[in-house]
Parts: sequence; structure tokens; C-alpha cells
Amino acid sequence: MTTAAAPPVDLGRLWTLPGVYAPQADTHLLARALQAEGPAAGMDVLDVCTGSGALALLAARGGARVSAIDISRRAVLTTRLNAARAGHRVRVLRGDLTGPVGGRRFHLIVSNPPYVPAPLGPARAHGPQVAWDAGLWGRQALDRICAHAHDALHPNGVLLLVHSALCGAEETLDRLTASGLRAAVTSRSSVPFGPVMTARLPWLRAQGLLGPRDDTEELVVIRAERP
Repeated sequence: MTTAAAPPVDLGRLWTLPGVYAPQADTHLLARALQAEGPAAGMDVLDVCTGSGALALLAARGGARVSAIDISRRAVLTTRLNAARAGHRVRVLRGDLTGPVGGRRFHLIVSNPPYVPAPLGPARAHGPQVAWDAGLWGRQALDRICAHAHDALHPNGVLLLVHSALCGAEETLDRLTASGLRAAVTSRSSVPFGPVMTARLPWLRAQGLLGPRDDTEELVVIRAERP
């Protein structure tokens, strides 16, 4: 199922303020999965860890009612600016994962959360690294999304989640299944290491997360549905 990076999806013209995660290969991989779900009028869609708002705007383009969340103030402002420029109504909230919409349910949730393994150290609440650093095994955000997705979905609702295979796709599948969702990897893509991964190669190899000859990263999209 692993393929080379596919052509990018047309996400429109997006601004990103300094320190905000700009659309990259993982964004485009998830965007293709989002397009396949066909968000439409009448659907409630949630974009968790929205960054530039690219996925939120893609869903809004199809007519869905969209909420977008990010913990970064700059990301929230970026998404609001991009929504205004595109002429789309998107409810943009600042907060931690699904916290700001606790109690609501959605037909579709998309998330490109932080997933890069990082050496343990003092937690940082500010700066661009909050968009990618995710603890020693890269699962700080992933595990929490897996734990809360079920209750945030309508029956037959769908979660689309992208992350690096370094974090353990099977772990994600197991956690989602244990929460009551039907989960499967629906797409994979092999991409060159980006600047952050490249800078951490010696550490990642020392942790056994990468082999000495590994020179690409595998991204996975996981689709989970609430029965």
C-alpha cells in the first residue's frame, strides 16, 4: 500500500504566520482522504490541530459546517484570516485537542496532530515546536485523540488521522479499536525527511526508531468509524 508522495491537493491560497505549521506532505495525504469522504452540506466537521486551517477550509468548500481547533494563538489567527480570505464560515477555537467542543458530536473529524518523537525535556507551551513535538515516542497527542474520538463522533461518524509510522500505526489501531471504533490504515506514503526529522536523525537512530540506512519517512492515514 505504500506509495511515493502523490501530487499535492489544491488547498487554495493560504497564508501562514511565522511559527504556524504550513501544509506539507502529511497535510496533502490527509486532504486526499478527506476528499474521498466527501464532506457536504449538513455535515458537522471538526479539524483538530488545524494549523493553517487547510483541512478545515477544504471541508467548508464542500458545504460542511466546520469547527477548527488549535492550541496556538497564531494558528487560530491564521485560520481565521484564511477563512475570511476564502469567504468560508469556519468556527475557529483555541484550546487543547477536542476540549473546546466537549459534549458535541461530529459526522467527521480530521486531525494532523503533533507526532514527531522528541527527547524528554521541559514541556513547551509556545513556539513552532508545539506543532510537531509529541514526547519520547511521538504519541502524546495521538493517544489522547484515540481515547476521546469515539464520544465526539455521531454513530457512523468517521475519524481521519495522519501520523508517522515511527509512532506505531498498530498502536493507534489497537487504541481506536479498544475504544469501540472500527479502524484501518487506508493509505500510506513514503516521503523524504523534513528539516525537523533530519536534525534528529542521530537521536532517532540511537532510540532504535530508525535504522542506519533509513532515508525516508512513512506516513499513514488511519480511518476509524463509530458503529
